[in-house]
Amino acid sequence: MKRWTGLAVAISLGVVVIACGRTEPPPAATAPAPPPGPPRMPDVGLYVTNETSGDLTVIDAATLKPVTTISLGKRPRGIAASPDGTRLYVALSGSPAAPPGVDEKTLPPPDRSADGIGVVDLAEGKLLKVLPSGTDPEQVAVSPDGQHVYVANEDAARASVVDVESGKVVDTFKIGAEPEGVSVEPANGRVWVTSEEDGAVYVIDLKTRHTPRSIKVGPRPRSVAFLPDGSKAYVPSETGGTLTVIDVPKMHVLKTITLDTGMRPMGTAAAPDGKHVYVSTGRSKMVLALNTATDTIVGSVEAGQRPWGIAISKDGATLFSANGPSNDVSVVDLASMQIRQRIPVGQGPWGIAIVARPGASKP
Repeated sequence: MKRWTGLAVAISLGVVVIACGRTEPPPAATAPAPPPGPPRMPDVGLYVTNETSGDLTVIDAATLKPVTTISLGKRPRGIAASPDGTRLYVALSGSPAAPPGVDEKTLPPPDRSADGIGVVDLAEGKLLKVLPSGTDPEQVAVSPDGQHVYVANEDAARASVVDVESGKVVDTFKIGAEPEGVSVEPANGRVWVTSEEDGAVYVIDLKTRHTPRSIKVGPRPRSVAFLPDGSKAYVPSETGGTLTVIDVPKMHVLKTITLDTGMRPMGTAAAPDGKHVYVSTGRSKMVLALNTATDTIVGSVEAGQRPWGIAISKDGATLFSANGPSNDVSVVDLASMQIRQRIPVGQGPWGIAIVARPGASKP
């Protein structure tokens, strides 16, 4: 009996020795996570250029929630969509920002390699390329056929025409100093460019290529808004506190609307039905509603800190304003002229556009 007991102990010890000497196989390597795919872009998007952070905030217009951020480059400001809703064109500038009260002579030299027009693919949600633009582009507009982008070159007193397919600047026009706002006339495609220093708007006829015609407006005009039928244009004068109303077919000033004391009108947008034009007032914080039948101010709302770029939903019910210092976008109900909510975006929001991608239902 002791013999069997000793044998059992020996066998047990042998098993222990074998177990202790066995090498365990290394754990299986964890496969690296696949790279993230492209963001799901909204059917109808609200796109906001952030001048300070150098990127684009993409907001789903249905949920009013940001869905992604796209890096662009230095100082993205003006923004416009292609007519088919597949691309965005964004003005990028290597010129240093000059906040109010800063002497531009004290600023560092511009980085001209950063100047250009960023092209954003709205299906994949990425920056495709940067087109040449001339120096210091500030605002942009797109031709009705989508073949050309029109650019205001602020420091060069010129407007450039960029061919989208070839990616080249194919024409330039000498206009007034410090051009900024660029809009395309609905009726015949003429390009209107504001000159801040000249207090004028220049009208470029690309068919005849004649010297651009100028129309005197108030000091420091910042943008142009046309009624959808092309009958009238509205040009704000930031330092004059006025809106100039222009008869577009006759190319002459109809009237000048004086705003309340302290108003500094900047951005403009016409309602889809043409019954109202809305005006942002920058440091005055307000967005104003103007009745286009009477050309009188009929409503206002304190939209936020220095609202600049504004856009209106396709159904005309909602306005969005980009508020630079507070890094957000205000959502304004136009029936009540009340703010519904604020959406956080990047740093220094400047321009704003609403775009429905092909096949999407428009809000």
